[in-house]
Amino acid sequence: MSPTPPLFSLPEARMRFTKSTREALNIKNIKPLLSTFSQVPGSENEKKCTLDQAFRGVLEEEIINHSSCENVLAIISLAIGGVTEGICTASTPFVLLGDVLDCLPLDQCDTIFTFVEKNVATWKSNTFYSAGKNYLLRMCNDLLRRLSKSQNTVFCGRIQLFLARLFPLSEKSGLNLQSQFNLENVTVFNTNEQESTLGQKHTEDREEGMDVEEGEMGDEEAPTTCSIPIDYNLYRKFWSLQDYFRNPVQCYEKISWKTFLKYSEEVLAVFKSYKLDDTQASRKKMEELKTGGEHVYFAKFLTSEKLMDLQLSDSNFRRHILLQYLILFQYLKGQVKFKSSNYVLTDEQSLWIEDTTKSVYQLLSENPPDGERFSKMVEHILNTEENWNSWKNEGCPSFVKESVCFVHHRTSDTKPTRIIRKRTAPEDFLGKGPSKKILMGNEELTRLWNLCPDNMEACKSETREYMPTLEEFFEEAIEQADPENMVENEYKAVNNSNYGWRALRLLARRSPHFFQPTNQQFKSLPEYLENMVIKLAKELPPPSEEIKTGEDEDEEDNDALLKENESPDVRRDKPVTGEQIEVFANKLGEQWKILAPYLEMKDSEIRQIECDSEDMKMRAKQLLVAWQDQEGVHATPENLINALNKSGLSDLAESLTNDNETNS
Repeated sequence: MSPTPPLFSLPEARMRFTKSTREALNIKNIKPLLSTFSQVPGSENEKKCTLDQAFRGVLEEEIINHSSCENVLAIISLAIGGVTEGICTASTPFVLLGDVLDCLPLDQCDTIFTFVEKNVATWKSNTFYSAGKNYLLRMCNDLLRRLSKSQNTVFCGRIQLFLARLFPLSEKSGLNLQSQFNLENVTVFNTNEQESTLGQKHTEDREEGMDVEEGEMGDEEAPTTCSIPIDYNLYRKFWSLQDYFRNPVQCYEKISWKTFLKYSEEVLAVFKSYKLDDTQASRKKMEELKTGGEHVYFAKFLTSEKLMDLQLSDSNFRRHILLQYLILFQYLKGQVKFKSSNYVLTDEQSLWIEDTTKSVYQLLSENPPDGERFSKMVEHILNTEENWNSWKNEGCPSFVKESVCFVHHRTSDTKPTRIIRKRTAPEDFLGKGPSKKILMGNEELTRLWNLCPDNMEACKSETREYMPTLEEFFEEAIEQADPENMVENEYKAVNNSNYGWRALRLLARRSPHFFQPTNQQFKSLPEYLENMVIKLAKELPPPSEEIKTGEDEDEEDNDALLKENESPDVRRDKPVTGEQIEVFANKLGEQWKILAPYLEMKDSEIRQIECDSEDMKMRAKQLLVAWQDQEGVHATPENLINALNKSGLSDLAESLTNDNETNS
């Protein structure tokens, strides 16, 4: 017998892999791990999972011991090599990166993320992309939550650029498909006029002699002051516009649009009346280049009142504001798929936006330095943005086009074959010949098609009418509803759910009663259908008489004799007819409201009858019809007479009794 192979032991395998990982980390080579992987017994999946745990264990020890970032990155590099060699799972490097970034402070995370950025080509390869894209996305989002957008602006930008390089353009998780705005970006400024310092300290500062930093207000020349008087109203209106740039949807509201229009005209008038000097702006830019000072970028506007005159004199600041106008106008005019149908500009608004857009471009071109060039560049970028909007509106189709293979049939190496044109079809085939017959290429298909060549006429044919008439469909139900037939409820067709569903569809197509409002409330479908059957039985013509035999005639004679011998009480058990309701409603008249509670009519139904008509006879008729609908087969003269007696209308009850006996 052959010796049994040794069994896999997790503690032993993990100890050996941990030792090999230490050796590989010291020599910066994966060979010890490859050797141990081939020697450890067990299945490949068992060994891969064990090696993954060994990597995480060694990494944990390094983090606890406050090792340098180089050792941490070396472990991750070994894991990348292990995935390439097929000795660990593809998600292992991403799990290790997530552990590291969760445990280390932000300054060391910067170094780790540099390693992530450099290996973007590795992450995009087939081996790693599908296994690691979700890990990388979650890792970057966790980092962005920890970072401050105002203090760690550059780091946040690097993360966004990395994600843009990692994912394809058609990746919808990175797209703002619904055109949502960052409503949390609120610009805070002084909204209390009483606390404003504008107009008070300005003169005091000039008298005391405010210190001016070199490069901020010019050289030894006199400081350039703003010729436009800056008061609190201008300050408030200027910074209030940021709320419209933050949430452009406000511009579709009538009141908000008027406010935006008023504030914009005043701010743009300030820009037009006070234009910057190209010489001064060029000198300032040259000074920055000479000093070699690092350009400082702030993610938020500085809204101090003391800086207002300096900001209006800053060309870059003006460009920011004017560019915000152009972006806002592009959204208001553009076609956005997820924009509400109510967000439509009026002709007056569209005309103002068109004129203001031209003015903004003119101000950009006049704004130094290189205003003309900057204006054209912005216009080009915004035109390109329209293409992206169209792409999103079309559902973000893939940019990868399928290759089309063109096969050229050549008789020789140089000359292509002549294109053979198809012959025109004969008239007989198109049905224009003497037989007017359309040939379908198959004898049976030709026969079927030419049964009726006109498709519309074929569809209108009576043989294609599959919907039954009301008489045919409800004939059985009408017979079962007749009390003389004595059919028990459980055997009636209206209690069949399948029959009820078909009956509703037929009533919706062919009966006016289906859409008529009624005060009666039905608890179940069979109850509703039974009421409809009674109505149809009164309207539909009686079934055609069959040929009568002698026995049938004898039966009819017997029935007639029985009816003659019927007592008045039996006759009064039959439901009231429409003619009886018409006659009695004229007699009831103004007294209908006295009778209504005794017919079990609700107050809401009584109020509805009063609203529907002012004629008393019509109200009485509506009351009786509603009672008939409510009671169904129990709406008999006997029950009506009892209700009249209870309500104290005994004269009308006696009159109805006499009329009923006379009609019988």
